[in-house]
Amino acid sequence: MRLWTAFSEVLHTQRGSFFCWVPVFLGAGIAVYFHLKFEPGPALVAGLAGAALFLAAGAVQRLPMAFLLWIPALIAGGFCLASARTHLIAAPVLDFRYYGPVEGRVAAVDRSSTGALRLTLDQVRLDRVSPEKTPFRVRVSLKAQENAPLPGTWVMTTAHLLPPQGPVEPGGFDFRRHAWFKRLGGLGYTRVPVLLMETPGSALPVAQLRRRMAEYLQQQLPGKTGGFAAAVTAGDRSGVGAETLTALRRSNLAHLLAISGLHMGLLTGFVFTALRTLMCLSPWIALRWPIKKLSATAALVAGAGYLLLSGGNVATERAFVMVAVMFGAVLLNRRAITLRAVAVAAVIVLLRRPESLLSPGFQMSFAATAALVAVFAALRDRGGVPGPRWLKPVSALVISSAVAGAATAPFAAAHFNTIPHYGLVANLLSVPVMGTVVIPAAVVTLCLSLFGLEWIGLTVMNWGMGWILAVAEAVSCFEGAVSQVAAPGAGVMPLFAAGMIFAVVWQGRLRLGGLVPVAVAMWLWSTAERPDILIADSGGLVGVMTSEGRALSQAKGQGFTARIWLENDGDRSAQPVAASRWVGGLGPLPAWEGQGFRLVHAPGKRKLQLLSTCKEEDVVVSTVPGDNHCLLLTPEVMRQTGSLALTRGGKLVTARDLAGERPWTDWQPEGAGIRRLRQLWLQAADQ
Repeated sequence: MRLWTAFSEVLHTQRGSFFCWVPVFLGAGIAVYFHLKFEPGPALVAGLAGAALFLAAGAVQRLPMAFLLWIPALIAGGFCLASARTHLIAAPVLDFRYYGPVEGRVAAVDRSSTGALRLTLDQVRLDRVSPEKTPFRVRVSLKAQENAPLPGTWVMTTAHLLPPQGPVEPGGFDFRRHAWFKRLGGLGYTRVPVLLMETPGSALPVAQLRRRMAEYLQQQLPGKTGGFAAAVTAGDRSGVGAETLTALRRSNLAHLLAISGLHMGLLTGFVFTALRTLMCLSPWIALRWPIKKLSATAALVAGAGYLLLSGGNVATERAFVMVAVMFGAVLLNRRAITLRAVAVAAVIVLLRRPESLLSPGFQMSFAATAALVAVFAALRDRGGVPGPRWLKPVSALVISSAVAGAATAPFAAAHFNTIPHYGLVANLLSVPVMGTVVIPAAVVTLCLSLFGLEWIGLTVMNWGMGWILAVAEAVSCFEGAVSQVAAPGAGVMPLFAAGMIFAVVWQGRLRLGGLVPVAVAMWLWSTAERPDILIADSGGLVGVMTSEGRALSQAKGQGFTARIWLENDGDRSAQPVAASRWVGGLGPLPAWEGQGFRLVHAPGKRKLQLLSTCKEEDVVVSTVPGDNHCLLLTPEVMRQTGSLALTRGGKLVTARDLAGERPWTDWQPEGAGIRRLRQLWLQAADQ
């Protein structure tokens, strides 16, 4: 009885923060759905939906502790929400390699990691493919041209298309799931020019406006600043070069490219402050009109326009939701910046796009926002930012940059395997310029364009963006600017996030208990072991861990897979360096001698023909089929499992084992060869 009384008293002290737990439990249900190894059937989902409604009805009853029923209700509701979203947006996906005519309407233009222009096409038509099996969208990289057509233009080309590929290693980023929620059913490239079939006309007017605006900025602000300006204002990154992008990433300034909370907050904050200040200059207006609410309304309109103009991607949409909640609180005479406002924004985003929970953008933006709100709320309760009055703006800037950087660093390291060591310095030198020069100049440019004087604002923008790019280039060249970290294990980041959420949301000294799971997560991360052997599902690359780092079987080719493997190892080496670590071979073919078996890499028909002798216990990885007596792993065979990993102790892990059987996966039935491989490696481990 005493325990129950103590428990009731503890919960009573938390009543003011109950709503902040709503997105946490909703997100927990979404996470459970996405981590299943099977797709739940309609009966299970319907049962959980009914249970969620029943529990919610019980939670609103005026009974002691009845509100605790919201916890399972929200978890079940999040699960059902994710399931419904998965099936509502289902679209056809290619299940074969397509080569032939491709027709469609340009829906978006961007650049790949290699700098090639990419067109995303909708209303697609493929030769000899029925409409029922034609993907809703396809993405084509252009190898032969640099000028992209306007969105809304109907185009035709001859292209190679493939289904979206699975993780490059078991447990890695699953691009197929990402493509499923973008309704991308095919990806590929074309080596011939794209032909224009029909002018855009009035189709996709906002996308056309964005593209024309981006082209105008790149013409008026030539060089790197033009591409940077197009990315910041119109969300078009096609003009940002690879060198600029690398410098921004190494200096931890790449977040300035994404139109997210910082840009939306700076823009709406500038509009709100500027209008309120202007109206305060007139006592008649200031005393008779609700200038605070009028300014908040105008800021909301400006934010909505920015959302529309920037393309309305997930990050910008999430930022607008957070800003809308903040200014909505102003209109309702509520405190604007609180953890409740952050929770409302998180709930809205999860209800609209449950899959965004798994994205680094969602995790990093809400981690930074929640940490900033919690820290500045604590400072406010203790008398505000420390230091003399004239120094408080600088102190606030340093604190906000440090807190945001510390909150997002673990998530950035987990997703991108890098830690920029001078990010705080770069942000202190750049973010104030973005807020006081670039964003205000962009607004002024828009206003002055009505009078043909936009060049004034563009000149100021050019100065500000030039400074930011100069800082990025200088900081990225510092010795030791970036260090690599190995990828964490599967349970590390959920444990870390749970601890940090408890530390931020819970009220009272018990919140310090959240640091325990954080410390455990960091320890688990530091002790994480990488697989001894990795095999790409294309058969084009094999990686073996050595005392010097991972040795790769090829110095060229499969560059994306090689880069991801090395990054996940925490290795900054280039592919040729990693290839030079390989020791041992079977003639000209890279080979690795294990306990009881031999692993040989023979990509291509010519190299496979060099394998004249082959033992029954040999495992040969190739990109083409053959008639050898050994166990041959080809792309056709690997479609049964995806990429492979052999961990210490001889455990064989496949991408299929970790991804499961889901709507976005397309596994072939597992054959005798894979079963034999499992048995062979198990025997090798026993030896």
